[in-house]
Amino acid sequence: MKLFDRLINHEEALSLVGLGYVGMPIAHAFAKKGLNVIGFDLNKEKIEIYKSGIDPTNEVGDEEIKNTKINFTSNEKDLQQAKFHIVAVPTPVNTDHTPDLTPVISASEIVGRNLVPGAIVVYESTVYPGCTEDVCIPILEKQSGLKCGVDFKVGYSPERINPGDKVHRLENIHKIVSGMDEESLEVIKAVYDLVIEVGTHPVSNLRTAEAVKVVENSQRDINIAFMNELAMVFDRMDIDTNEVVDGMNTKWNALGFRPGLVGGHCIGVDPYYFTYEAEKLGYHSQIILNGRIVNDSMGAYVADAAIKKMIEAGQAPKKSKVVILGLTFKENCPDTRNSKVDDIIKHLNTYGIKPIIVDPWASERDALQEYGVKLTKLENVKDVDCVIVAVAHNEFKELGLGRVRELYRDVSDKEKVLIDVKGLYAVKELRETNMTWWRL
Repeated sequence: MKLFDRLINHEEALSLVGLGYVGMPIAHAFAKKGLNVIGFDLNKEKIEIYKSGIDPTNEVGDEEIKNTKINFTSNEKDLQQAKFHIVAVPTPVNTDHTPDLTPVISASEIVGRNLVPGAIVVYESTVYPGCTEDVCIPILEKQSGLKCGVDFKVGYSPERINPGDKVHRLENIHKIVSGMDEESLEVIKAVYDLVIEVGTHPVSNLRTAEAVKVVENSQRDINIAFMNELAMVFDRMDIDTNEVVDGMNTKWNALGFRPGLVGGHCIGVDPYYFTYEAEKLGYHSQIILNGRIVNDSMGAYVADAAIKKMIEAGQAPKKSKVVILGLTFKENCPDTRNSKVDDIIKHLNTYGIKPIIVDPWASERDALQEYGVKLTKLENVKDVDCVIVAVAHNEFKELGLGRVRELYRDVSDKEKVLIDVKGLYAVKELRETNMTWWRL
């Protein structure tokens, strides 16, 4: 426990490598506990934004960033001052759905180049079981010239932060912790117990901890895929899916899942990490990959529903003016990574439709860089033919149907098309408008 004692006595520093939606809240939490924290990110612009007292993630808040004692830096040599490193970089997938380990490999190289004897490196990035041992440790050893298990130790503690969630926060979510041996696990658990109020849950080895992460998100993905499949069937049966789910949820053992677009940096990605390693071992997923197929198809399904309703309303879709409300992958969160709203946009593009995109939460720069989308302010939207409510931001909930109807051209209600992806509006309310509507 010598390293733990030196951390709390300010004799050693802790570093966070990757200051995004996961890394920033962790760095902030440790800094609030009085530890010396080095916040490192390769993105110099992001570091300057943090130094100016602005939190682009909205996870911590500008006021907290202004007052934090974190040493923000983009100079990797500053990591040499730390003995406890936490790696929290994203792990996306390639276009063929294989793991893209580029960020975690790069982070391992950076940490390795600046690793000092006696250090512990803990990975939080989502990876397949075995990746930390098979990919990351060899890089750390090669870059540092040190021997793992002798000169430094490694652990894995999967991130469980839910971006935009103000209820389930870092401090009140049980945290899985693991170490390469009992000694490293003891230190890692003690360090995380400083900031995790509800406690940590140790597991026996790194591979088990890695498996916990990919499996918990694969479970959610499969359950949502089931609801999406039901929604597509109920659509054909002329049954409202949300009413069915409301009824089902009156039973004590209902799980509470609903249909929707499944994007983001976790649920839409992690299952591919799991199935990738399974296939390397000769097992082809029967359930997980089919769930992914269903969920990855939902953007196109919503776009096709919009086209059908435009035709039903007497519109010529190619000439119709369409606005999509929402671009981020979930409500009340600025995170646009792996947003499935992009699938709706791309599918509409195949019909020659260039929709207007409105999102008060999304960064204009991120929207343009990631999706080639130029955001429009809601107050500048008028004379549209079809409105697609894709993300349930509070701003869109508060609009109400009355304000939404003001966005349309001055035509009969039957000629106005409303696509309610998130089920924001009650069926009775929608029917009373006489608009041509559809909801998932």
